Amino acid sequence: MRIGIVCYPTFGGSGVLATELGKALATKNHEIHFISYNQPARLDTFTENIYYHEVFIAKYPLFEHTPYETALAGKMVDIVKSAKLDVLHVHYAIPHASAALMAKQILAEMNIRIPVVTTLHGTDITLVGREITYEPVVSWSINNSDAVTAVSQNLKEDTLKHFHIRKEIDVIPNFIDFNRFNKKPREHFKQMIAPNNEKIIIHTSNFRKVKRIEDVIRVFQQIQQQVPSKLVLIGDGPERSNIEKTCRELNVCQWVTFLGKQEAIEEILSIGDLFLLPSESESFGLAALEAMACEVPVVSSNAGGIPEVNIHGKTGFLADVGDVDTMARYSIDLLNDNAMHEEFRKNALKQAHSFDLQEILIQYETIYSRVIK
Repeated sequence: MRIGIVCYPTFGGSGVLATELGKALATKNHEIHFISYNQPARLDTFTENIYYHEVFIAKYPLFEHTPYETALAGKMVDIVKSAKLDVLHVHYAIPHASAALMAKQILAEMNIRIPVVTTLHGTDITLVGREITYEPVVSWSINNSDAVTAVSQNLKEDTLKHFHIRKEIDVIPNFIDFNRFNKKPREHFKQMIAPNNEKIIIHTSNFRKVKRIEDVIRVFQQIQQQVPSKLVLIGDGPERSNIEKTCRELNVCQWVTFLGKQEAIEEILSIGDLFLLPSESESFGLAALEAMACEVPVVSSNAGGIPEVNIHGKTGFLADVGDVDTMARYSIDLLNDNAMHEEFRKNALKQAHSFDLQEILIQYETIYSRVIK
């Protein structure tokens, strides 16, 4: 199949999933065409059967805000025609699905049929979509897509609860590529971060408010008081300065390492003893799944789709959003109990295997075949 994939090119969950999905499909001899305003962050090496098409956005003094959706629709029309695509798979309801449906209507007038598969990732529903200005567009985009998928059961239920949806929504969860994400022997790196054999706590995100990274610092402060430990923060974003301020206020700076954005996250996860994810909202919790694939137990909030990934009392622990004390207590108990920690490591890996990329690929291929026929 010749598949067009439209996504955000950033390190966020939707961009990562879309890029890794396209790369995996290419290994099965599908022809993949990425369409975005920048090259996707995870599209960092040359791969056969993969093409990237940049959306050029012309700037005119008339427009205070650049009309990206229009430029994107025009680019999709061009690529569908020139590459003879069989299907468009768009990640995020707006602007990607709405732009794809505009392109579909334009192409229909040229007697070209192009089915549209829309994948919902979370904030397009839980935040942006509920804005009264966007709600009609989100509902229309979902209802008029040829197929719709959501990355968790929780997200599907949220979508049906807040929008007038007539379309069937298939749940296809996020996935993990075990060729990349697995525990690697990196003792030299661990010695560099924790020279005195301290426990290593890890958090990775795009440093937005919804990730509640200040809670990560507050949980870590309590852990550090009872368990010699270091905190490694991977990522960057708008909350960076606030997080650094919190570190200074809580006097934990000497035990916190900011690594910024990293490509080889699996290398860092491999040295972790615990992963913290106290998010206010997560449609799935891909960061937790990546940690679990590297045999790192997770202490997280119970928000959104996280409980579908992190199983309480088995792969880690869940607590209410903002309940820093409970998260800290769970973390300390787990780090102090070697037998429980080892059991949770094994359980985390086993649970992660239920989201194996190769199994999830088949589900997407089935959806593509269905809408093409």
